[in-house]
Amino acid sequence: MRGTDSYNESLFSTVRLEEFVPQTHPLRPIRTWMNEALSKMDTKFSAMYEADIKGGRPSIAPEKLMRAMLLQVLYSIRSERQLVEQISYNVLFRWFVGLSIEEAVWNHSVFSKNRDRLIEFDAVTDLFNATVETAHKRGLLSGEHFSVDGTMIHAWASHKSIRRKDGGDDDRPPGNWHGESRSNETHESKSDGESRLYRKSHAAPALPSYLGHVLTDNRHGLVVNVQASEANGRAEREVAADMLRDVSGSGVRITVGADKAYDTRGFVKACREYNVTPHVARNTKRTGGSAIDGRTTRHPGYALSQRKRKCIEQCFGWGKQIVPIRQVMVRGLEKVDQLLTLTMAAYNLTRLRALGFARPEGA
Repeated sequence: MRGTDSYNESLFSTVRLEEFVPQTHPLRPIRTWMNEALSKMDTKFSAMYEADIKGGRPSIAPEKLMRAMLLQVLYSIRSERQLVEQISYNVLFRWFVGLSIEEAVWNHSVFSKNRDRLIEFDAVTDLFNATVETAHKRGLLSGEHFSVDGTMIHAWASHKSIRRKDGGDDDRPPGNWHGESRSNETHESKSDGESRLYRKSHAAPALPSYLGHVLTDNRHGLVVNVQASEANGRAEREVAADMLRDVSGSGVRITVGADKAYDTRGFVKACREYNVTPHVARNTKRTGGSAIDGRTTRHPGYALSQRKRKCIEQCFGWGKQIVPIRQVMVRGLEKVDQLLTLTMAAYNLTRLRALGFARPEGA
């Protein structure tokens, strides 16, 4: 017998959001891990709001905001407006964030108002560090063999925003720079003053940009350190040296694989000062020749590091394909660094899930 096309909605419902999410859904282990990590940050969250006026309206829970920010990365949601819209009608998103079916979703401007607060207290950095700690506890990090690389991140600014710092081109329309040389010493973006003109090669145009730097462990390609910086010709090596200094304090001799851009005497010297063996690809065309000689390249570990270092491109490819870090939609170095750090935390979580971190420890 044919059924009737009718719609009868009951006055009351006892359905739980938990029942809509399959037990095998990939967000389940990530949400469990996320709740454990956020519970350890409770003291920090309390300190974030202790300066607020007493008796005011309660804020949106920072735990909910950070779960929502992670969802935005994992599901490639372009803006906070679209994220709020998705949370309002997507049952899966409501369950992950921690909103009941009856609760109203906050306004998208809440993210903008709280972004500076989260930056001030390094909340996203703590979340990223928690992913590294989880990987370490489960024996997924070698702690001895690393790879380092950087990538260009386009700023949320266009060519037309580039103007002279002294105001000498205020009487000309934006973008009319033909026949005039531009440099970071004389020009800046009026949309994002912290971005810098940078290009990947002589054939590519110079664009307002930042640089993102990542240090990965060679065992499973997990990110162990991440940082955004101003875009210039020295930042890749300077930031890489700082990140290696942070991981070289254990007294164990470690190695780092890198491409030809790191084959400079300054970077190689800094590595050896930190007890790091620089497995850097040789750039024999550089003036003065390569800084790496046969004493390093003769060992089998050098060839292995050169193969492993290429895996670092996976986190950049994932971030630019899944997450909008090819061109960020925030302005300022601190906000770019926060978005890059959150992206690499999400990347680690997806890798950890693939490596079976949802299983109990020791299983």
